[in-house]
Amino acid sequence: MTLRELEYLLAVATTRHYGKAALRCNVSQPTLSMQLRKLEDTLGAPLFERGGRQLLLTPLGQAVVDKAQIMLGLRDDIIRLAASSRDPLAGTFRLGAFPTLAPYLLPQLVPLLTEALPKITLQLLEEKSPVLIDMLQQGKIDAALLAMPVESGSLESLALFRDPFFLAVPPKHGLASQQHVQLADLQEENLLLLDDGHCLRDQALSVCQLAGAVESSGFRATSLETLRQMVAAGNGMTLIPKLALPHNMDHSHIVYIAFTDPAPERTIGLYWRKNSPRQAVIQ
Repeated sequence: MTLRELEYLLAVATTRHYGKAALRCNVSQPTLSMQLRKLEDTLGAPLFERGGRQLLLTPLGQAVVDKAQIMLGLRDDIIRLAASSRDPLAGTFRLGAFPTLAPYLLPQLVPLLTEALPKITLQLLEEKSPVLIDMLQQGKIDAALLAMPVESGSLESLALFRDPFFLAVPPKHGLASQQHVQLADLQEENLLLLDDGHCLRDQALSVCQLAGAVESSGFRATSLETLRQMVAAGNGMTLIPKLALPHNMDHSHIVYIAFTDPAPERTIGLYWRKNSPRQAVIQ
């Protein structure tokens, strides 16, 4: 069994197509198919269900793919470890951030990182938090900006900053004239929330529980900007992190109201693997 064979296996598992996998691996399709047959012969069992219209993994194939991801991630760690030993502050650094943070923080952050670490090539990835955590653990990214806390014994973390929530309401809403709101003001109010998988949804649900508010039925947004447009159209209220507030708040379409202390907030932290070879860059 070779790492090259495992690379071919992952490519086929990802693309579900021999031809696309061969292109990704820069080899001919017959070569890729032959190497996968060789891997199956070594293991003594099939990795794919053949003969159907769709290319599917067998239970063994899925288990091998899961292990292969870890093995290839460790291989990449070794390569980066060797590179960082030559120059710890050089090379590629893969940083992830979740969707309700990335568009608002990364444009400010990237120029600072480029200036502070001129030899680092940043690769940025925007994904939902559960996906970023899996990618971190599999070695597919070096670090991730996540909302704290994250329960994982394999990751280290550092709290970076607090990001308080503001209440976003249409201009004609009864709360729009107030300078500040309390959680009690949300009692029995309907809040527009994000779809499942967004950490901001979980945080907003916690606020709802504390305030006695309820989720608006029949609608879940896939992005913070969709929520904002729904509020602007007069379809409800929502919570917006301070980092995502517009620079020009003229309140003609949306009124953003601060909470009195203790204001609901999210804490943003940096997460990385305990054995990461990029410790110098992370610090």
